[in-house]
Amino acid sequence: MLTVKELSAWLNIKPSTLYLWVSRNKIPCRRIHGLVRFEPEAIQAWLKGFEANPSKPFPLPTHDATRDLNQLIEAAKSEVYTRHGETITPSPRTKEEQHGAR
Repeated sequence: MLTVKELSAWLNIKPSTLYLWVSRNKIPCRRIHGLVRFEPEAIQAWLKGFEANPSKPFPLPTHDATRDLNQLIEAAKSEVYTRHGETITPSPRTKEEQHGAR
């Protein structure tokens, strides 16, 4: 069984990070009469869970998905920018008129 100090040295992280992970159940551990201990085999298995899986590559976006994204970006731009690339900022006077001020 590894102590917090030993595991933090092995993983090259701060002991406080380990304590945080333990409190959030993000790392396998054992609590023995208030002491936190780590089983090396459980830690090895936990670390292997972070390895990239080369057999399942991330799917590339389809042409339709890219087109939809581009349309979304253009729609957002048209709401904020004029044809000349300037930002559209409402006049403070217009805002006051909208809320009933004179």
